[in-house]
Amino acid sequence: MRRLMAVLAHPDDESLGFGGTLARYASEGVTTALVTATRGDRGRFGDARPGDDGHPGLAALGAIRESELRAAAATLGVHDVSVLGYGDQHVDQTEPRHIVAEIAGHIRRVRPNVVVTFGPDGAYGHPDHIAVSQFTSAAIVAAADAARPFGIGDAHLAPHAVSKLYFLAWPSTTWDAYQHAFKALVSTVDGVERYAVPWPDWAITTVVDTDSVADTVWRAVQCHASQIAAFDRLKSLPDAQLRALWGPQYFYRVFSTVNGGRIRETDIFEGIPR
Repeated sequence: MRRLMAVLAHPDDESLGFGGTLARYASEGVTTALVTATRGDRGRFGDARPGDDGHPGLAALGAIRESELRAAAATLGVHDVSVLGYGDQHVDQTEPRHIVAEIAGHIRRVRPNVVVTFGPDGAYGHPDHIAVSQFTSAAIVAAADAARPFGIGDAHLAPHAVSKLYFLAWPSTTWDAYQHAFKALVSTVDGVERYAVPWPDWAITTVVDTDSVADTVWRAVQCHASQIAAFDRLKSLPDAQLRALWGPQYFYRVFSTVNGGRIRETDIFEGIPR
């Protein structure tokens, strides 16, 4: 059976960033799993920031957002959801051996053929996204190492070698649609503003057609009701920009043990038998 795992940082990453891919492959009978590093507890609640009137507090928001995540995942057809519970906006400060071992344990448990995650740019320089990209890449290597006794809880699991790893690789068309919907996405780190930089078209190895599940993705996005103020402008986007967001999804193939070459893929499972 074909298996796909997404390893991401926050609730709503699965819908806004990878929803089309998760929904399409789930609809085709692929076993899909999601690992999310945080509960997003340092985010907004509607328009309220942490500490503002109307914000429920970090613990309460974390519980709300985890519930929203599970509802969105079910909408996308993802039934295996694991929330690691690391500190929102502090994933890069996590003890590397601990989080790598935990992700590797889930890789051994699920045994995915394909893993998708953020690229080294973290989409728009978000430190949590960058950290998840690095930790996931390390965990894939660790999960295949028979000398390392990774597992879940006290149960040690057999090594597993992932066949393909992909990074999210948005081109300028997708970023233009997001900037129109959400304003300029920027992450300020150590006083330095980091902006989204589109991937060049020649670096995109894989384009997955997800137009048939665009309505499903939009329903999943709406599950994140605590964040919906930021998403409200999506309702007024022109059809062309909505298609840019959820019609295709773009990836960079980091490695593959089953195929190669410079011809652009249309299927992240290319080379993997059904």
